[in-house]
Amino acid sequence: MRTHVTHMDVQSWHTHGCAARRLAPLPRRLQHTATHCHTLQHTATHCNALQQTATHCDALQHTATHCDALRRTATLCNTLQHSATHCNTLQHTATHCNALQHSTTQCNTVQHSATHCDALRHTASHCNILQYTATHCDTLQHTVTNCDTLQHIATYCNTL
Repeated sequence: MRTHVTHMDVQSWHTHGCAARRLAPLPRRLQHTATHCHTLQHTATHCNALQQTATHCDALQHTATHCDALRRTATLCNTLQHSATHCNTLQHTATHCNALQHSTTQCNTVQHSATHCDALRHTASHCNILQYTATHCDTLQHTVTNCDTLQHIATYCNTL
């Protein structure tokens, strides 16, 4: 069943129904028919206005749905942008951490070298002491040898 009343339907009714009856010679019946016709015409016009309002309402509802979809997309976009910013911060932190790790490794190497240098310095000092002791020992050994020689000479001289 058709619910939409077009302008042609109203025009046709007005021309064939209402106007034709207005010309009829029966005044009371004609007046009743004309009033009825006018009421139907008014109802049809009101119905068309309601139908246009409904169409406009559908368009607005479609726009609202589209707007909601855009709002959800904007919210998602903001979330993704926040995530990207957070990711960039984490990437910057990781780069900084890698630089610190490299510096720590380098520091450990220098510290190991310093410890090794201290050990070498200690060894060199010990070596110098041993060298001094060895030189002193050589001097004492030479002195003992000279003393032995002198004692041998003295013994020889005593036997003469």
